[in-house]
Amino acid sequence: MRWTNVGRDARYAWVGLASALAMLPLFPMLLAGFVLVSVGIGLWLLPWMVIGTLRWADAERGRAAALLGEPSQPRRPAVPEGLVERWRWVATHREVRRVLRWVPRFLGGGLALGLFGVLCVGGMLGTVVTVVGWPLLPDDTSMLGIRVGNWGLALLLGVVQFALLAALTRWVLPGFVRWQARDTLTALTPSAEERLAERVDELTESRADVLDAHGAELRRIERDLHDGTQARLVAIAMRLGVAREELPEDSGALGRLLAEAQEGAEDAMTELREVIRSMYPPILADRGLEGALAAVAAGSAVETDLDLGELGRLPAAVEAAAYFVVTEALTNVAKHSGAELARVRLERKENRLVAEVWDGGVGGVDESGGSGVVGIRRRVAALDGTVTVTSPAGGPTVVRAELPCGS
Repeated sequence: MRWTNVGRDARYAWVGLASALAMLPLFPMLLAGFVLVSVGIGLWLLPWMVIGTLRWADAERGRAAALLGEPSQPRRPAVPEGLVERWRWVATHREVRRVLRWVPRFLGGGLALGLFGVLCVGGMLGTVVTVVGWPLLPDDTSMLGIRVGNWGLALLLGVVQFALLAALTRWVLPGFVRWQARDTLTALTPSAEERLAERVDELTESRADVLDAHGAELRRIERDLHDGTQARLVAIAMRLGVAREELPEDSGALGRLLAEAQEGAEDAMTELREVIRSMYPPILADRGLEGALAAVAAGSAVETDLDLGELGRLPAAVEAAAYFVVTEALTNVAKHSGAELARVRLERKENRLVAEVWDGGVGGVDESGGSGVVGIRRRVAALDGTVTVTSPAGGPTVVRAELPCGS
């Protein structure tokens, strides 16, 4: 190992010592932050102290990776806005727990490593000063525990002490430095299981944005089709009808062609309405999910009790999926169950919307027989949701769908 590398290791140790000394007040500051929570100041101050600790840990991670020659990407998780959300983030985020577990280890190792580096390099410099200026130093000046009394002894002891300190600096200090750097990277780098869990969390968080964007796109397409394409088809059908009225009764082939064209335009309007209804029912845009389901329950062929919990704001795609789950399930009840009563219940459980349709019919749902459950499963699976169907012979039948609705 070249001495240039030793110098780099020594600098790493000294910077670590300075960093550890600078962070020694961390625990009293955190304690003070917890105390100040009772008077309100800590409610705002403590999360920012934790965030600052994460940034400091990120700098130490980068420093350790640079020393070891390993790649390191900054880990700067997004901090949510709002005091309550920020506190929840501090209390639950894995990176926060990982950094707080590492802090005591770094303080202990950084202090020990830095002092050892000072001892090695500073001791060599001190040895040279002692050898050169021992006559000017106090009479009890010693090296290696031996009192220096003459130039010969000073040179001998100085050479031996300098050699020992140089050996420690060249062969022991680098190992200590690399051990401390490796320990920092190990403590601050998530394991494969933690990386997988973090990835799942990221996907869960981003899914809410994807659902919102998908819902906005559904609304835009529905609006464009309803206000644009459908309106044009209506105008074309009306003009064709006016043209037919203007033709004489003996118009022959021309009259038949206009009639076929008008019928085709009307068929196209019917198909377009079905497409719009299957994509994003207009009633959802007009009344919202609660109003739309109330209308479905009121118009059901089977008496239906509707129980809606506090649903809050839902992505449009989730609203549409829940609407179709309920309407398709109630259609199945009316066609196949022979039930006289059905119950629909919707509730939100944290980041999932639960839609449940119960009926007291004959049960024995056969999904291979075109019961509509397969369509429900496909629509829910498209949003990474789940569907469970309980339908013993003799009933009752329960169709339960769980849909992710943001985090």
